[in-house]
Amino acid sequence: MRTLQVPKQNVSQLETVFDKIKMLHEGGAEAPIDQVNWKDDFPKSLPVTVRVAHDGEKLYLYYTVIGEAVRAANTEDFGSVWEDSCVEFFMQREGENIYRNFECNVLGVLLSRQNERKGKGENQTPEMPTIYRYGTVCHRYEGNRQVSDWNMYLEIPKKALGFDAHESLSGQKIKANFYKCGDETPEPHFLSWNPIDLPQPNFHAPQFFGLLNLE
Repeated sequence: MRTLQVPKQNVSQLETVFDKIKMLHEGGAEAPIDQVNWKDDFPKSLPVTVRVAHDGEKLYLYYTVIGEAVRAANTEDFGSVWEDSCVEFFMQREGENIYRNFECNVLGVLLSRQNERKGKGENQTPEMPTIYRYGTVCHRYEGNRQVSDWNMYLEIPKKALGFDAHESLSGQKIKANFYKCGDETPEPHFLSWNPIDLPQPNFHAPQFFGLLNLE
């Protein structure tokens, strides 16, 4: 099981999203999303990383994806964003049976749910307006083939992660996994930070989550 030491940084004190992203680059923990779990059927791999930090009140994520043939069909929150070019964060608090997922496509369209298991859960509708997203896309060519390099920045408040107002993220241990997928993209792929030992693609697998130690 992989673990990640997540530093505490004063991200919220910075004025612009560009300053916050710069801080994540300089002071966030970096996790590679490099596990190709179903190589026979879905061998596609991409250079994907996520940088992570927190400030006690929010968790900050910054994904970098290099060279993807993107798909961006979903334009409304709570849609089937996993079919598009998508980055994801699944997490579970210590002592809880439920887990939460945050799935964001290249457009910044988000799906967030609280789950008992795959297919049984409820949308985190009240929390959705509090989750900030900012993405950038750069299109280029590799020979005659168009690909895109893209980034997605997320701010997730502690309430959306399942913590109460009186609780701090500092000192918390969170089971989690980071994902990159694109079920209906030109090159379907299913990548994860922690490996998943299941016969078919399935990210709803808390038993294979890693561990985030929040300073």
